[in-house]
Amino acid sequence: MDLALTKEHDAFRDDVRQFLEDNLDEDLKRAGRLGTSVYADYDVTMRWHKILHRKGWLVPSWPEEHGGTGWDLMRQYIWASETSKAGAPSLSPMGVGMIGPALIGYGTQEQKDYYLPRILSGEDFWCQGYSEPGSGSDLASLQMKAEDKGDHFICSGSKIWTTHANYANRIFCLVRTDGSSKPQEGITFVLMDMDQPGVTVDPLLMLTGEHIQNQIFFENVKVPKENVVGEIGKGWTVAKYLLQFERGNAYAPRLYSRLEKIRAGASDENSGTGMRLVDDPAFMAKLAEAEVEIAALEFTEHRILSALAAGDPPGAESSMLKTRGTEVSQRLTEISIEAAAFYGLPFQPHYTAPGGPVPSAPARDGNLPPVGPERWVTAVPKYLNDRAGSIYAGSNEIQRNIMAKAVLGL
Repeated sequence: MDLALTKEHDAFRDDVRQFLEDNLDEDLKRAGRLGTSVYADYDVTMRWHKILHRKGWLVPSWPEEHGGTGWDLMRQYIWASETSKAGAPSLSPMGVGMIGPALIGYGTQEQKDYYLPRILSGEDFWCQGYSEPGSGSDLASLQMKAEDKGDHFICSGSKIWTTHANYANRIFCLVRTDGSSKPQEGITFVLMDMDQPGVTVDPLLMLTGEHIQNQIFFENVKVPKENVVGEIGKGWTVAKYLLQFERGNAYAPRLYSRLEKIRAGASDENSGTGMRLVDDPAFMAKLAEAEVEIAALEFTEHRILSALAAGDPPGAESSMLKTRGTEVSQRLTEISIEAAAFYGLPFQPHYTAPGGPVPSAPARDGNLPPVGPERWVTAVPKYLNDRAGSIYAGSNEIQRNIMAKAVLGL
């Protein structure tokens, strides 16, 4: 794996920077700068999604025949780094980062031909139906039932913690098609239309008051068998493959960006502590420790991207990346709160860019600025939202079990 920048890579970086300067308007930059979740608001997400699609830069890691860019490892990393530095908002990973790669790996030709272009265009907006009440970390215990009716299934049950299900028109879902064998062998991976009778979406509010998560109820919902991805009863294999991509996100560029914002705030006498935190050796030691941890993550990401470029799935390293990435992210939220100090006390989500509506937020008064510097208004909301990081996509305890088994043979 060659990490040296060539003249071509330098020129590519210049092209990326120019593209970002030309296309990131103030609303998009604000969403990236003041985001409190790993997700941006739906409207912002789709604006940025369509800009990238028009450019042909939406799915750098996909094969070229399916709309990918053909970029090498270094160009992909340059893209991730520069978008983070520029403050670009997050894309929804459900379509481009999860079900898209799963269909490329396990879908039929008909499924690829139909769904992949709709993912790219944004015509289909996806959510994920994995967790259920009582079946989260122990996902193999899921009970949503799919009755075989010949050419289709009739599905009934519930899914929970479903991100942006209130906007999605499609869901990829794990259902129980056989309860007589070991749990993992009776699960089937299906694609479902959200806009049909029998599907009900109820909101779940986060600690920050954001409506990002939902619970979905399915009552006698019809799913044609051509919507099965992989084999009937073998959905666990597809699910594990997809989760490797969900867990294998590039954390380091955005973590570096957040670290630099904290460092800039530490140089400001108008910090919440009333002093320049750069003059506090204990605080600066925490920043240095976090930077070392991010650097270690960065090289793990390089290894994963190298494997993907060679056509291999991320494997157990994605569990390592997910575990350390979310834990370092949580550590940065703690350092940020320490720096914000009393500026973190006011509840002012109306001055942030949350991942969904906040019903309890006061109305924003255009004549009144936020309490304290803008950089600290996200400190507490981000801290509260990020508590879920070590739970979603498989809890970090489960990830350590996977690493112990797959890497250490325990």
